[in-house]
Amino acid sequence: MTTAPDDILRIHRCPTLEEATLVLAFSGWMDGGNVSTGTVERLVHLLSAKSFAEIDPEPFYIYSFPGPMEVAALFRPHVEIEEGLIKTIRMPSSVFYAYEPARLILFLGKEPNLRWRTFAECILRLAHRVGVRRILFVGSFGGSVPHTREPRMFISCSDAELLAEMEAYGVRRSSYEGPGSFTTYLMQATAAEGFQMVSLVAEIPGYLQGTNPLSIEAVTRRLAKILKLPLELDALRMASTEWELKISSIIENDKDFAEKVRQLEEEYDTDLLQRGAEEG
Repeated sequence: MTTAPDDILRIHRCPTLEEATLVLAFSGWMDGGNVSTGTVERLVHLLSAKSFAEIDPEPFYIYSFPGPMEVAALFRPHVEIEEGLIKTIRMPSSVFYAYEPARLILFLGKEPNLRWRTFAECILRLAHRVGVRRILFVGSFGGSVPHTREPRMFISCSDAELLAEMEAYGVRRSSYEGPGSFTTYLMQATAAEGFQMVSLVAEIPGYLQGTNPLSIEAVTRRLAKILKLPLELDALRMASTEWELKISSIIENDKDFAEKVRQLEEEYDTDLLQRGAEEG
């Protein structure tokens, strides 16, 4: 099995850009509410971005993991069988898209289980060839934000210069110690390769499971501002409002849960007022 980046990275056509931005999304770790992949999928759709390259998934993923079924199921590809016939089998994919008018490259993939160094080399090699200057990862984690409020957004950066620049977009600096992500590993490698990298991570409601349209809409709007993209987001805003009303109506039928959410709202609003007073 070959694992050299030149054998794994498949470029079908190579746009030539200057000072481009590469936006990364990974499913799995740091994709709570499908905010990472949902945001970049939305950008691909809104911009009609075209795929132009991919990374061969075979060297990077575990498909059969020993242990109980609920653990092993997290690693196996998703299949659909209908009336005794195989309908679909979805293997992991890692695809690059280009929207050349905005000098923008978008990436949708699954965080690799194996060979992080080689996977990072594939991403950085493509970034060099296309003309990328800055890399931006968008992700999420479950926290104490209520579903009726916008997610809090945190950043970590490859250099101090970026911290000050990004704070103008209403984000906070991350402080964290614990299990690391591939994107943190990648960030350490970017400086030596001449890139700048930002990780933009949204804190979303930890008490909810499944796709979170409100958080996807909020992160998409923030990302559009950072990237200076004139996007039409009315449909996304409508979907997030409908989702919020649906979740609220379900929660109101559980008095204890509703009280917990009201408490989270009070804590969120108090924190927002305190930060405003400190910054003012």
